[in-house]
Amino acid sequence: MMRILNILVIAALVAAAAYVYKIKFESTLQAERVAKLRHELRRERDAVAILRAEWAKLQAPLRVQGLADRHLKLKPLASAQLGNFDNLPMRPTPAPPPNDPIASLMAPAAPPETTGSILAPGAPR
Repeated sequence: MMRILNILVIAALVAAAAYVYKIKFESTLQAERVAKLRHELRRERDAVAILRAEWAKLQAPLRVQGLADRHLKLKPLASAQLGNFDNLPMRPTPAPPPNDPIASLMAPAAPPETTGSILAPGAPR
């Protein structure tokens, strides 16, 4: 009877040792995966930092101005090209839908001379 008990205890010890070895092996694999992912993450962050530095260099104002001067045949802005708000036409009021009596009471009537175009200087209204 004692011999069977010793054999069962030895079998339990062997099973426990095998289970502990399995857990250790899986944890080692997981640690290697974590290390690999950290390495990839560090590499991707470095790549993003390099791309941001390149983007900052490409959009530097002096570089863009030099490219514009070299490749675009732009002329300086003349003061006659600037305008003011007095030259803009008045915004036309939208007409209410024909079947909405309340909206027709609320909306003011648009003046008849509003066309949405700019009159030439000195032209009669």
